[in-house]
Amino acid sequence: MSAVQRPHAEQFSSREQQTFAGTFGMWVFIASELLFFGPLLFGYLYLRVHYPQACAAASRHTDFLLGTANTAVLLTSSFVMALAGHAAEADRRRHAARLLVGVAVLGIAFLVIKGAEYHAEFQEHLFPGWGFRPERGGHPQDLPGMQLFFLLYFALTGLHALHLTIGIAVCLALAYGLRRPLPSGPSGEAVEYAGLYWHFVDLVWIFLYPLLYLIGRAGS
Repeated sequence: MSAVQRPHAEQFSSREQQTFAGTFGMWVFIASELLFFGPLLFGYLYLRVHYPQACAAASRHTDFLLGTANTAVLLTSSFVMALAGHAAEADRRRHAARLLVGVAVLGIAFLVIKGAEYHAEFQEHLFPGWGFRPERGGHPQDLPGMQLFFLLYFALTGLHALHLTIGIAVCLALAYGLRRPLPSGPSGEAVEYAGLYWHFVDLVWIFLYPLLYLIGRAGS
């Protein structure tokens, strides 16, 4: 059974051209999102080069088990999102909607785990500021560098959590909209665009995970 196709908008000469424009626009949007993470990652690189011992000591304060669990959660969510894209493309809209809800649930699970990790870090006085005083490890001369590490840690992971929250909201909105048939409901292309965004957010975490959780432990 062929999927119902929407007519292309009047500014495009064909449906294929409209699809290409939408996909290209989504890639441009994702590239612009790198402007948020880029300066923070350059700051991390500077810190890593100039304060290697402080970075290593600070990294050992991050929760390796929770960070690894969250990595597994996001990798699973990317797989489920890919399945949702295939289901939407095949016009299995109800199945795609259920998969998108699954993606959102996995995203919420990530945020819950991250929230538990944040709580433990606050309890250990790892939040930058006047109350910063790690309870274990690190030499007094390393404390300024460790504090800068956690400043970048909270900025990077917090920004990532914000993007993930947006992705969860988009998935739930699409899942609700897919209950309506075309042309009133969202198209399979909308699910594809959401998938590109979700995979971008997951890819950012794949970079953050070794930088924040593994590098300091490699030399310990």
